[in-house]
Amino acid sequence: MPYFDSERGRLHCRCWSVDRPAARLALLPGTGQHSGHYHRFAAALRPTGIELWTLDTAGQGLSEGDPDAPGTIDELTADARGFLELVRADHPDPPVLMGHSLGAATAAHLARENSVDLAGLILCGTPRRVADSAPAPGLSLLAVHGVDDRRAPIDVIRLWTARHRSVDLREYADAGHDLLHEPVQLRVAADIAQWVLTAVR
Repeated sequence: MPYFDSERGRLHCRCWSVDRPAARLALLPGTGQHSGHYHRFAAALRPTGIELWTLDTAGQGLSEGDPDAPGTIDELTADARGFLELVRADHPDPPVLMGHSLGAATAAHLARENSVDLAGLILCGTPRRVADSAPAPGLSLLAVHGVDDRRAPIDVIRLWTARHRSVDLREYADAGHDLLHEPVQLRVAADIAQWVLTAVR
C-alpha cells in the first residue's frame, strides 16, 4: 500500500495491479469515500487490462488529515499532483485521470493546469462549479452522470457538454450521484474501460 508525503501530511493510495497493463486509471474519490470503496470497480476493469490507482483524500481511509476539512481546491490539487507522481514513478506513460464529485472538481482543476501529463480525463457526478469553466484544451474528456443525480443535477452538465463538444457525455437512467456503487455500476465500468482503452491508443 503506497504512501507519499504532502504538505498536509502522509497520504495513502491503493493500486490494484495488473500484469503488463494496457492503461492506468488514477481515481480521485468524492467526499467521505476512500480507496477501499472501489474494489468492485477495480475488479470490473481488471479483465480489460486497466490498472486502477485510487487516492485516499486527506482525512479519509489511511491518509492523515481532518475528515471534516478535505481542503481547498488548491490543496486538493497539490495532493492529486503528488498522487499522480507516484502513479507515474515506474510507468512513464501518462495515466487517465478520473474524479468523482469533489474529486471531479479537483481533477478538472488539475487538468486545466497541466493536461499534457494526462492521457485523458473522466468526470463522474460532476459538480456545478466544473461547468462554470472550460475543459482542458486538447484533452479527451468523458463525463458519466446519473439522470437522477440530485446532488449534481444533470441539466447543468448537459448544457456544459453542449457548449463544449469535445466532452463525451454518457447518461445513465435510474441512477443517482454515486454511479460506481449503484445497480448500473457494471455498465458504467464497461463504458469507462472502453473509453480509456481508446484514449491511450
